[in-house]
Amino acid sequence: MSRPDLNLLVTLDVLLAEGSVARAARRLGLSPSAMSRALARLRETMGDPLLVRAGRGLVPTPRALELRGRVSGLVREVEAVLRPAEKLDLAKLVRTFTLRTSEGFVENFGAEIIARAGREAPGVRLRFVQKSDKDAAPLRDGAIDLETGVVEAATAPELRAQALFRDRFVGVVRAGHPLGRGEVTCARYIAGRHVCVSRRGHRQEQVDGALAALGLEREVVTTVGGFSTALALARASDLIASVPERHTGTLRAGMHSFPLPFATPEITVSLLWHPRMGADPAHRWLRGCVRDACAEQPGGAT
Repeated sequence: MSRPDLNLLVTLDVLLAEGSVARAARRLGLSPSAMSRALARLRETMGDPLLVRAGRGLVPTPRALELRGRVSGLVREVEAVLRPAEKLDLAKLVRTFTLRTSEGFVENFGAEIIARAGREAPGVRLRFVQKSDKDAAPLRDGAIDLETGVVEAATAPELRAQALFRDRFVGVVRAGHPLGRGEVTCARYIAGRHVCVSRRGHRQEQVDGALAALGLEREVVTTVGGFSTALALARASDLIASVPERHTGTLRAGMHSFPLPFATPEITVSLLWHPRMGADPAHRWLRGCVRDACAEQPGGAT
């Protein structure tokens, strides 16, 4: 079965409102003959004469009277859908957004994001969930509104991304650790025992790859899945953790941090979303809240 021409809805709405082929034609900017042909198509499509002659004018059939209100409502609804979105009223916005973030992001940036959202849109609720993988399906189906992370070759190509800040790896040890005194050289760094952070159980590419380029290797005695776990172990032992500086600022409170004695690649933490949410005014506002919160943190580039 062929699909009906939805443009006929507008024609039907005007014909039923005007009750005249000539007036409907003028209103739509058509010739009377073109409007007569459109009415003939409507009659054929709907199986009803819709407007019949009564003296010198036309009167609607019972079917036309039944449809008049429905057709007008449908046309208004379609026009509203095709019209540009109205200005967002944050004071009246009631919505829950879900953000999937890497470990440490909420601890460092969550409070500022929540505070700004509360000031500007008190009806908005934010739900933060842990990022366990890079599966793009939750962004595609709307289960996740925003995600933070490092864009990689495996990142779904249709996702939109905007850089939030650049970060570098630093070494972290407990207060009173021997590495807290004096210069930390490569020799002192690799002489220690290390905790590695890897969700997949592999080595940390930024740290171990940089060491391998120098012909060096550290002793990794345990591997964990997140920065907070690595820092908790380092806080309670002599283990050395190597973590992103800005991403773990709050988590490292009370510990001793030091620049790594070798060069490691900077990482760029980005904001990711699905393009179907790109033009949504509320979603654009939330993206701005996240960007501003990250830009306001001291000690890092935007």
